[in-house]
Amino acid sequence: MRTTANGIEIEYETFGSPSNEALLLIMGLGAQLTLWDPEFCEALSDRGYYTIRFDNRDVGLSAHFDHAGVPDLTRLRKETQAGATLDVPYTLDDMADDAAGLLEALSIERAHVVGASMGGMIAQTVAIRHAPRVRSLVSIMSTTGNPAAPQAKPELLAQLLAPPAHNREGQLEQSLALRRAISSPGFPFDEARARRNAARDYDRAFHPQGSARHMAAIVAHGNREAALGALTVPTLVIHGSDDPLVLVGNGELTAQAIPDAELLLIEGMGHDIPPGLFSRLADAIAGNAKLAS
Repeated sequence: MRTTANGIEIEYETFGSPSNEALLLIMGLGAQLTLWDPEFCEALSDRGYYTIRFDNRDVGLSAHFDHAGVPDLTRLRKETQAGATLDVPYTLDDMADDAAGLLEALSIERAHVVGASMGGMIAQTVAIRHAPRVRSLVSIMSTTGNPAAPQAKPELLAQLLAPPAHNREGQLEQSLALRRAISSPGFPFDEARARRNAARDYDRAFHPQGSARHMAAIVAHGNREAALGALTVPTLVIHGSDDPLVLVGNGELTAQAIPDAELLLIEGMGHDIPPGLFSRLADAIAGNAKLAS
Protein backbone atom coordinates (compact mmCIF):
# COMPACT_ATOMS: atom_id res chain seq x y z
CA MET A 1 0.00 0.00 0.00
CA ARG A 2 1.11 3.56 -0.59
CA THR A 3 0.16 6.98 0.71
CA THR A 4 1.45 10.53 0.70
CA ALA A 5 3.08 11.58 3.97
CA ASN A 6 5.15 14.69 4.67
CA GLY A 7 4.85 15.55 0.99
CA ILE A 8 6.37 12.32 -0.36
CA GLU A 9 5.18 8.83 -1.31
CA ILE A 10 5.56 6.22 1.45
CA GLU A 11 5.08 2.47 0.99
CA TYR A 12 3.68 0.64 4.02
CA GLU A 13 2.05 -2.60 5.18
CA THR A 14 -0.13 -3.41 8.19
CA PHE A 15 -0.82 -6.40 10.43
CA GLY A 16 -3.75 -6.88 12.77
CA SER A 17 -6.91 -4.91 13.43
CA PRO A 18 -6.94 -1.11 12.96
CA SER A 19 -9.22 -0.95 16.00
CA ASN A 20 -6.22 -1.84 18.19
CA GLU A 21 -3.58 0.60 19.42
CA ALA A 22 -1.10 1.34 16.62
CA LEU A 23 2.52 0.23 16.76
CA LEU A 24 4.87 1.77 14.18
CA LEU A 25 8.05 -0.10 13.18
CA ILE A 26 10.95 1.94 11.75
CA MET A 27 13.83 0.12 10.07
CA GLY A 28 17.46 1.16 9.66
CA LEU A 29 20.02 2.35 7.15
CA GLY A 30 19.32 1.20 3.60
CA ALA A 31 16.93 -1.45 4.89
CA GLN A 32 13.50 -2.09 3.44
CA LEU A 33 10.36 -2.74 5.45
CA THR A 34 10.88 -6.43 4.68
CA LEU A 35 13.63 -6.56 7.31
CA TRP A 36 10.82 -6.51 9.88
CA ASP A 37 10.03 -10.19 9.46
CA PRO A 38 6.30 -10.90 8.92
CA GLU A 39 6.41 -13.50 11.69
CA PHE A 40 7.70 -10.85 14.09
CA CYS A 41 5.04 -8.36 12.93
CA GLU A 42 2.37 -11.00 13.45
CA ALA A 43 3.72 -11.71 16.93
CA LEU A 44 3.17 -8.05 17.76
CA SER A 45 -0.32 -8.00 16.24
CA ASP A 46 -1.14 -11.21 18.16
CA ARG A 47 -0.37 -9.26 21.33
CA GLY A 48 -3.08 -6.77 20.45
CA TYR A 49 -1.40 -4.12 18.31
CA TYR A 50 -2.15 -2.73 14.86
CA THR A 51 1.37 -3.13 13.55
CA ILE A 52 2.66 -0.94 10.71
CA ARG A 53 5.94 -1.36 8.84
CA PHE A 54 7.07 1.00 6.09
CA ASP A 55 9.89 1.88 3.74
CA ASN A 56 11.79 4.96 4.86
CA ARG A 57 12.36 7.61 2.23
CA ASP A 58 15.10 6.68 -0.27
CA VAL A 59 14.73 2.92 0.18
CA GLY A 60 12.38 0.21 -1.07
CA LEU A 61 9.25 1.45 -2.79
CA SER A 62 9.02 4.83 -1.05
CA ALA A 63 10.15 8.06 -2.71
CA HIS A 64 13.78 8.12 -3.88
CA PHE A 65 15.97 11.22 -3.78
CA ASP A 66 18.37 10.50 -6.63
CA HIS A 67 18.05 14.09 -7.80
CA ALA A 68 19.98 15.10 -4.66
CA GLY A 69 23.13 13.25 -5.74
CA VAL A 70 25.38 10.99 -3.68
CA PRO A 71 27.04 12.78 -0.73
CA ASP A 72 30.77 12.62 -0.08
CA LEU A 73 30.78 10.96 3.34
CA THR A 74 34.52 11.49 3.88
CA ARG A 75 34.11 15.23 3.34
CA LEU A 76 31.06 15.32 5.63
CA ARG A 77 32.98 13.67 8.46
CA LYS A 78 35.82 16.17 8.11
CA GLU A 79 33.35 19.05 8.12
CA THR A 80 31.69 17.59 11.21
CA GLN A 81 35.01 17.45 13.04
CA ALA A 82 35.63 21.08 12.04
CA GLY A 83 32.24 22.11 13.43
CA ALA A 84 30.91 23.21 10.05
CA THR A 85 27.23 23.27 9.11
CA LEU A 86 26.62 20.30 6.84
CA ASP A 87 24.80 20.53 3.53
CA VAL A 88 22.95 17.24 3.13
CA PRO A 89 19.84 16.18 1.16
CA TYR A 90 17.88 15.57 4.39
CA THR A 91 18.40 14.69 8.03
CA LEU A 92 16.84 12.37 10.59
CA ASP A 93 14.45 15.22 11.40
CA ASP A 94 12.96 14.87 7.92
CA MET A 95 12.76 11.09 8.27
CA ALA A 96 11.04 11.45 11.66
CA ASP A 97 8.58 13.85 10.06
CA ASP A 98 7.91 11.17 7.41
CA ALA A 99 7.03 8.67 10.15
CA ALA A 100 4.75 11.14 11.94
CA GLY A 101 3.24 12.09 8.59
CA LEU A 102 2.45 8.45 7.89
CA LEU A 103 0.51 8.23 11.17
CA GLU A 104 -1.38 11.36 10.20
CA ALA A 105 -2.13 9.98 6.73
CA LEU A 106 -3.52 6.82 8.33
CA SER A 107 -5.64 8.89 10.75
CA ILE A 108 -3.71 7.55 13.74
CA GLU A 109 -3.50 10.09 16.54
CA ARG A 110 -0.97 8.24 18.70
CA ALA A 111 1.21 5.15 18.32
CA HIS A 112 3.81 3.05 20.08
CA VAL A 113 7.02 3.74 18.14
CA VAL A 114 9.71 1.08 17.71
CA GLY A 115 12.93 1.56 15.76
CA ALA A 116 15.98 -0.59 15.03
CA SER A 117 19.49 0.73 14.31
CA MET A 118 19.08 3.97 12.30
CA GLY A 119 15.37 3.33 12.80
CA GLY A 120 16.00 3.67 16.53
CA MET A 121 17.56 7.08 15.89
CA ILE A 122 14.50 8.05 13.85
CA ALA A 123 12.16 6.71 16.55
CA GLN A 124 13.99 8.78 19.18
CA THR A 125 13.61 11.82 16.93
CA VAL A 126 9.89 11.17 16.44
CA ALA A 127 9.53 11.18 20.25
CA ILE A 128 11.49 14.44 20.45
CA ARG A 129 9.76 16.28 17.59
CA HIS A 130 6.27 14.76 17.76
CA ALA A 131 5.80 13.90 21.44
CA PRO A 132 1.97 14.06 21.39
CA ARG A 133 1.91 11.26 18.79
CA VAL A 134 4.07 8.83 20.80
CA ARG A 135 2.51 6.51 23.38
CA SER A 136 5.73 4.63 24.11
CA LEU A 137 9.22 4.30 22.64
CA VAL A 138 11.47 1.31 21.98
CA SER A 139 15.00 1.86 20.67
CA ILE A 140 16.69 -1.34 19.46
CA MET A 141 20.45 -1.67 18.74
CA SER A 142 20.73 2.08 18.28
CA THR A 143 22.59 5.13 19.58
CA THR A 144 22.13 8.71 20.77
CA GLY A 145 24.49 10.19 18.19
CA ASN A 146 27.09 10.99 20.83
CA PRO A 147 30.41 11.06 18.95
CA ALA A 148 32.22 9.84 22.07
CA ALA A 149 30.21 6.58 22.09
CA PRO A 150 32.01 3.31 21.28
CA GLN A 151 32.50 2.82 17.55
CA ALA A 152 32.51 -0.30 15.37
CA LYS A 153 35.73 -1.59 13.89
CA PRO A 154 36.68 0.35 10.73
CA GLU A 155 36.72 -2.82 8.62
CA LEU A 156 33.09 -3.56 9.48
CA LEU A 157 32.03 -0.01 8.68
CA ALA A 158 33.89 -0.32 5.38
CA GLN A 159 31.97 -3.52 4.64
CA LEU A 160 28.68 -1.77 5.46
CA LEU A 161 29.48 1.14 3.12
CA ALA A 162 31.21 -0.82 0.37
CA PRO A 163 30.27 0.10 -3.22
CA PRO A 164 27.59 -2.21 -4.64
CA ALA A 165 28.58 -5.19 -6.78
CA HIS A 166 28.12 -4.98 -10.54
CA ASN A 167 25.54 -7.76 -10.88
CA ARG A 168 22.77 -9.50 -8.98
CA GLU A 169 24.77 -12.54 -7.91
CA GLY A 170 27.67 -10.43 -6.72
CA GLN A 171 25.33 -8.20 -4.74
CA LEU A 172 23.64 -11.20 -3.13
CA GLU A 173 27.03 -12.52 -2.02
CA GLN A 174 27.98 -9.09 -0.66
CA SER A 175 24.69 -8.80 1.21
CA LEU A 176 25.02 -12.33 2.59
CA ALA A 177 28.54 -11.62 3.85
CA LEU A 178 27.36 -8.50 5.69
CA ARG A 179 24.36 -10.28 7.19
CA ARG A 180 26.68 -13.00 8.45
CA ALA A 181 29.18 -10.47 9.86
CA ILE A 182 26.58 -8.65 11.96
CA SER A 183 24.47 -11.68 12.90
CA SER A 184 23.80 -12.86 16.45
CA PRO A 185 26.48 -15.36 17.57
CA GLY A 186 24.19 -16.79 20.24
CA PHE A 187 21.61 -17.88 17.67
CA PRO A 188 21.91 -20.10 14.56
CA PHE A 189 22.71 -18.27 11.33
CA ASP A 190 20.36 -19.67 8.70
CA GLU A 191 22.32 -19.11 5.51
CA ALA A 192 19.57 -20.36 3.20
CA ARG A 193 17.06 -17.99 4.82
CA ALA A 194 19.51 -15.09 4.67
CA ARG A 195 20.15 -15.75 0.97
CA ARG A 196 16.41 -15.91 0.21
CA ASN A 197 15.85 -12.63 2.02
CA ALA A 198 18.75 -10.95 0.22
CA ALA A 199 17.33 -12.07 -3.14
CA ARG A 200 13.85 -10.90 -2.16
CA ASP A 201 15.12 -7.45 -1.22
CA TYR A 202 17.26 -7.12 -4.35
CA ASP A 203 14.36 -8.00 -6.60
CA ARG A 204 11.90 -5.82 -4.71
CA ALA A 205 13.95 -2.62 -4.89
CA PHE A 206 17.74 -2.45 -5.27
CA HIS A 207 18.67 1.17 -4.56
CA PRO A 208 22.14 1.51 -2.97
CA GLN A 209 22.40 5.27 -3.53
CA GLY A 210 19.85 5.82 -0.78
CA SER A 211 22.15 4.24 1.81
CA ALA A 212 24.75 6.98 1.33
CA ARG A 213 22.11 9.66 1.84
CA HIS A 214 20.85 7.81 4.93
CA MET A 215 24.39 7.86 6.33
CA ALA A 216 24.68 11.57 5.58
CA ALA A 217 21.41 12.12 7.46
CA ILE A 218 22.89 10.36 10.49
CA VAL A 219 26.16 12.30 10.37
CA ALA A 220 24.35 15.63 10.05
CA HIS A 221 21.94 15.01 12.92
CA GLY A 222 24.48 15.10 15.71
CA ASN A 223 24.03 14.29 19.38
CA ARG A 224 20.45 13.79 20.67
CA GLU A 225 21.33 13.21 24.33
CA ALA A 226 20.16 16.59 25.65
CA ALA A 227 16.84 16.38 23.80
CA LEU A 228 16.34 12.77 24.92
CA GLY A 229 16.62 13.96 28.50
CA ALA A 230 13.27 15.73 28.13
CA LEU A 231 11.29 12.62 27.10
CA THR A 232 8.56 11.41 29.44
CA VAL A 233 7.08 8.43 27.57
CA PRO A 234 7.68 4.83 28.71
CA THR A 235 10.92 3.82 27.02
CA LEU A 236 12.63 0.49 26.52
CA VAL A 237 16.17 0.24 25.14
CA ILE A 238 17.08 -3.16 23.71
CA HIS A 239 20.64 -4.03 22.77
CA GLY A 240 22.62 -7.15 22.03
CA SER A 241 25.68 -7.81 24.15
CA ASP A 242 27.45 -9.05 21.01
CA ASP A 243 26.48 -6.29 18.57
CA PRO A 244 29.57 -5.72 16.39
CA LEU A 245 28.20 -2.72 14.50
CA VAL A 246 26.54 -0.53 17.15
CA LEU A 247 28.46 -1.60 20.23
CA VAL A 248 26.59 -2.30 23.44
CA GLY A 249 27.87 0.86 25.10
CA ASN A 250 25.63 2.82 22.75
CA GLY A 251 22.57 1.12 24.17
CA GLU A 252 23.74 1.84 27.70
CA LEU A 253 24.23 5.53 26.86
CA THR A 254 20.77 5.66 25.28
CA ALA A 255 19.13 4.26 28.41
CA GLN A 256 21.09 6.68 30.58
CA ALA A 257 19.99 9.65 28.45
CA ILE A 258 16.23 8.97 28.68
CA PRO A 259 14.60 9.43 32.11
CA ASP A 260 13.36 6.15 33.64
CA ALA A 261 14.22 4.14 30.52
CA GLU A 262 14.54 0.39 30.98
CA LEU A 263 17.61 -1.30 29.47
CA LEU A 264 17.26 -4.86 28.18
CA LEU A 265 20.62 -6.40 27.28
CA ILE A 266 20.40 -9.71 25.45
CA GLU A 267 23.29 -12.15 25.54
CA GLY A 268 24.23 -13.55 22.15
CA MET A 269 22.31 -10.92 20.16
CA GLY A 270 24.22 -9.11 17.42
CA HIS A 271 22.99 -6.45 15.01
CA ASP A 272 19.94 -8.32 13.80
CA ILE A 273 16.70 -9.79 15.10
CA PRO A 274 16.97 -13.57 14.75
CA PRO A 275 13.79 -15.71 14.77
CA GLY A 276 14.79 -17.15 18.11
CA LEU A 277 14.18 -13.72 19.67
CA PHE A 278 10.84 -12.88 18.02
CA SER A 279 8.69 -13.97 20.95
CA ARG A 280 10.93 -12.49 23.64
CA LEU A 281 11.20 -9.12 21.92
CA ALA A 282 7.48 -9.00 21.16
CA ASP A 283 6.74 -9.63 24.85
CA ALA A 284 9.20 -6.90 25.88
CA ILE A 285 7.76 -4.37 23.42
CA ALA A 286 4.20 -5.18 24.49
CA GLY A 287 5.20 -4.91 28.15
CA ASN A 288 6.64 -1.44 27.58
CA ALA A 289 3.54 -0.41 25.62
CA LYS A 290 1.30 -1.45 28.50
CA LEU A 291 3.10 1.05 30.74
CA ALA A 292 1.54 3.81 28.64
CA SER A 293 -1.92 2.69 29.73
